[in-house]
Amino acid sequence: MAEKVGRALVLGGGGIAGIAWEAGLIAGLQAAGTDLTTADLFVGTSAGSVVSTFLSQGADLEETIEGIAADSDTAPTQAEEVDMNTVMETFAVLFDPSLDPQEARARVGRIALETRTAANAPARLTEIGRRLPSHEWPDRRLLITAVDAADGAFVIWEKSSGVPLPLAVASSCAVPTVFPPVEIGGRHYMDGGIRATTNADLARGATAVVVFDPLAHLLPRTTLKREIAELGGVPVVAIGPDQATVEVFGVNVMNPALWRPAFRAGQAQAESVAPRVAEVWETSR
Repeated sequence: MAEKVGRALVLGGGGIAGIAWEAGLIAGLQAAGTDLTTADLFVGTSAGSVVSTFLSQGADLEETIEGIAADSDTAPTQAEEVDMNTVMETFAVLFDPSLDPQEARARVGRIALETRTAANAPARLTEIGRRLPSHEWPDRRLLITAVDAADGAFVIWEKSSGVPLPLAVASSCAVPTVFPPVEIGGRHYMDGGIRATTNADLARGATAVVVFDPLAHLLPRTTLKREIAELGGVPVVAIGPDQATVEVFGVNVMNPALWRPAFRAGQAQAESVAPRVAEVWETSR
């Protein structure tokens, strides 16, 4: 039987656009009266690991995103040179029906380990660390996902793992061919989105689950539907970007110019999704 964990907020991957949109959506919902920062469990994958860390540490989302945006205005970020065609070709391996899922992840891992990225590991870790309000794990339960690049094994970092928080977040955000895999304990780890963009099944035992999926418009919904089915029938609401947000995202979700517009898009979308989110969140206290 799954451990009862209260209400869970699951934040999926989606690059810079995903971080900013999720933050804007949460800020907009809070302004509308639904405070997702009160979650008992945060599950963060890739971009979602960043936002989950912000929330679990009590950061002001608008100030935080504006600070990151201002920083990227004056200094190049580690995501400046991204070939989205290469990224999508790499991710296509995951949808090969002839491969076992873990083997598919291992193949992506080999590509990640062999690819020389524009970003370098020390600078990337510094960039991640600079964005986090604190380098200490929060008291509230935070799960951060990653994948072992060597064997494709799925990994869940939490406070008890003994892994420094910036390393955990950096590993979850290590998009293959964009950022180098992150070394932790002699092994190398990559983006938790290689297993699934949301990993909502980690919220098993929650009384209610809210899922934000920044890439819902790009990827099949079958995986998320399967994850939700594993939650045991508890109230769940899953939100993806609306059409206006999709247009803001454009073709490159790693574009540093998206910090402010994607945040505003999330704030704007919050108005239309607020009733659905509140119905799940506020009735499951």
